[in-house]
Parts: sequence; structure tokens; C-alpha cells
Amino acid sequence: MKSRQTTGRDPGPVRRDAVDAVLEQWARERPDLDASPMGPIGRIKRCAALLERALEAGFARFGLELWEFDMLATLRRAGAPHRLSPTELFSALMVTSGTMTHRLKRLEQRGLVQRVPNQQDARSVLVQLTRKGLALIDRAVEAHVENERRLLAALPAAAVAELDARLSALLVALEGPSGSQAADDRT
Repeated sequence: MKSRQTTGRDPGPVRRDAVDAVLEQWARERPDLDASPMGPIGRIKRCAALLERALEAGFARFGLELWEFDMLATLRRAGAPHRLSPTELFSALMVTSGTMTHRLKRLEQRGLVQRVPNQQDARSVLVQLTRKGLALIDRAVEAHVENERRLLAALPAAAVAELDARLSALLVALEGPSGSQAADDRT
């Protein structure tokens, strides 16, 4: 089996990961099949799962789940007065309106968001961070960024920058010509 390519100076032997074993099994069982695309896709999926676990642990310190952090962060980065329509929220978070309704109720019960009348459209409401929600997301996002910094610390800064650029190119290709209107807040 070919070893993975590395960039820059030779760091010595490449450590094996779980995807290497999968690729070796396919090479043994189906030598006629070029399973090499499974390498990067499998590694991205495993990294995503492991990163999600680490992010969840960080959010749990603030009594938040991933989706709660996403909603609060989306409202926070909308800028003062930290409010959006439910449609803007569910579009940004890529969830259904039914899911959004359920989630809004839970965050309202916790006193983190409130629904306020929309001054531009009397038929609708806006979702706004409460003072409590704003204080919580400000603390949580600071810890979140430090958690992400810690997770990336195993790589040199140049490798992180290269990884970011290459993942961005892949994301642009996957999003297609229209692009995506939403950014995942866990990033």
C-alpha cells in the first residue's frame, strides 16, 4: 500500500489511522477497485465525528448543545440588536421550520431568546437574544475558539492554513455555482 503524501520537510514515518486499515482491506478484497477516494472522504468524515465530540464537550461546560450554540451564535453574529426572523434563522441553520419552532420554544423556556414584534411586518415576529442569552453566547464563543485552537495545535500554523485553503476549495466545489447562504457556526 502506498504511504500518504506529506508536504514540506520529511516528518519521518507517517502514523497509520483507521482509514488506512479500511483502504488495505479494500485493496486485499477488491484489488481491481481503485478505492483511493475513500481516503480523503473517510478521513474528513472521521475528523468531523471526532471534532463534533470535542466541540460538544466544550459546549456542555456552558449547558449548551450543538444546535443551541448554533442558534445563539447565529443571532449574536447578526449584530445588534441580535435578532432575525425565524425564516432567516432556519435558512441559516439549514433546518426545517418545524424543527426551528421546537428549538425556539426550548431556548425561550431557558430565557435565552425571546420573540419580539416585527416593526416592518405586523404579521410576523423576530427572534432576539435576551441579555442572558447574549452573556452566555459571548462566554461560550470565547471558550469555543480556544477549544478549536487547542484541537488544531497538533499541526503547524502553515499546515492549518494549507488545510483551510484546500477544504475551502472542496467546499466551494461541493456547494456548486450558487454557493451556500449559510455558514455553520461550529466552525
